[in-house]
Amino acid sequence: MSAYQLHGDLPMLDRPVLVVQLNGWIDASGAAAAAMAAVEDACSSTPLATFDSDLFVDYRARRPLMELREGVNTRLVWNEIELKLGRDANDHAVLTLTGPEPDSQWKAFARSVTELSLRLGVYQMVALGAYPFATPHTRPSRLSSSSPSADVVANVPYLKNSVDVPAGMSAVLEHGLTEAGIASLGIWVQVPHYVSAMSYPAASVALLDGLREVTGITVAAGDLAREADIQRARIDKLVSGNDEHTSMVHQLETAYDALIDEPAPLSASDIPSADELAAEFEQFLRDQDD
Repeated sequence: MSAYQLHGDLPMLDRPVLVVQLNGWIDASGAAAAAMAAVEDACSSTPLATFDSDLFVDYRARRPLMELREGVNTRLVWNEIELKLGRDANDHAVLTLTGPEPDSQWKAFARSVTELSLRLGVYQMVALGAYPFATPHTRPSRLSSSSPSADVVANVPYLKNSVDVPAGMSAVLEHGLTEAGIASLGIWVQVPHYVSAMSYPAASVALLDGLREVTGITVAAGDLAREADIQRARIDKLVSGNDEHTSMVHQLETAYDALIDEPAPLSASDIPSADELAAEFEQFLRDQDD
């Protein structure tokens, strides 16, 4: 039994890039999901294959949505993992893997994705993610990278972290695809910890920029960039009205600039805690109109 269903014959593609963003793992502010939505919209992506949700999705954790109309159960909308195909502004073939992160059979899922990738001639995979960090909203969002290949990591100009953390499905795919000879990279963007519970379009723009840098895929970030400018102005207004907030953001800026000038570990005293900023920032943002 196949783990996925094809929607027609597989096309012949010229060096397509696979972009991965699966919901359920770390995605501060939903920045990676927003970036992926922009990719699929710009590339006019359409389904190429759908993975068998009976194999990979726990329905009690991710229940299908029942559409009830005047007592009539009109349909069920299932959480599905899909591989889609589209083309960017330069007519490059772009494959996207989206949907819920599998709840089970991760190794089998990775094998299926690898098999499809080889059949489609994928030459590069990039996974998108976002994590909260003590970084100021007044500075550009920094990117970090991960890959099983030291050569791949060495060829990108992003932060290289050393840490032991629980893995997501994207990390498993990085290994599976790398072992199959497909260069694979995870790109992670830092989101200011005090806004990580709400959308932060500036981080999505940074991910799209990073995707372009490492793959050549071109996706316009116009709407996200405009939203980032609006949000920046709102947060600036809050900070300017409170001396304590201004001082703490300045501390974050100092720590950020020190890392840019001379990358070195920071002590806990260099960075204000999340609790110091989060409460009033989040209250301010809750008070705003949609």
